[in-house]
Amino acid sequence: MENCTVEVFRTNVRQQKQAKALLKALTVQFPLAEINFDLEDRDKVLRVKGPAICIETVISFVTVHGYDCAVLDA
Repeated sequence: MENCTVEVFRTNVRQQKQAKALLKALTVQFPLAEINFDLEDRDKVLRVKGPAICIETVISFVTVHGYDCAVLDA
């Protein structure tokens, strides 16, 4: 993917089942993005890679689905 950005978020998604369901919904919402969770990380990281990722949209989408989501500071 050219002109991509990678945004990294801290979440409170704890279980693989939750991550899979949210990943499915995120993939529909952001079809051009590569999205994955790292539940082994202490911050339960959500990574979104794609063209023109809107941080506020991702946070809002995850929050609407019942989870906490914030930009992970480096």
